Amino acid sequence: MKSSPAVCVFCGSSPAVDPAYFELARELGRALAARGATVVYGGASVGMMGALADAALEAGGRVEGVLPRRLTERELAHRGLTELVLVERMDERKAEMLRRSDAFVALPGGFGTLDELFEVATLVQVGEFHKPVAVLDPHDYWSGLFAWIDRACAEGFVPEPVRGLIARRGSVAELLAWLDEVVP
Repeated sequence: MKSSPAVCVFCGSSPAVDPAYFELARELGRALAARGATVVYGGASVGMMGALADAALEAGGRVEGVLPRRLTERELAHRGLTELVLVERMDERKAEMLRRSDAFVALPGGFGTLDELFEVATLVQVGEFHKPVAVLDPHDYWSGLFAWIDRACAEGFVPEPVRGLIARRGSVAELLAWLDEVVP
């Protein structure tokens, strides 16, 4: 991994998920901070997002959040970040996160996480930029997604060379090794 890469992490904000997912977010936050990486994420203080940011900050890391202004009114904004960027709309949030990041990692999440993951994958597929994309999947959360990718390739909806565009890693250690390979 380069000296100070910025790794964008997409993950859920729901507080009602299995505690193992919170621990996964914390483990990744600590590991990225220990490696000197900047964590870029959605800016919320709740769910896996908050766990990720808190752990990275506690480990001495730099954490940049990007949050639509209207969500701060619900008291979702993380107030202890290194930097919090407020934007007006969700599309601006994604654009800012894309601009700030050298690599992208998705943890388990919902519609927003999947939307962010697919937007990045699509931009790489069409050649708009060339930044690595992965999912961290120690609990097989993403199994259905990869079954869909296989079917989409088999049926011609996704070109075969694109099949491996989203890397899948089963542990934080495997993900860090992958980042070392793909982030110059």
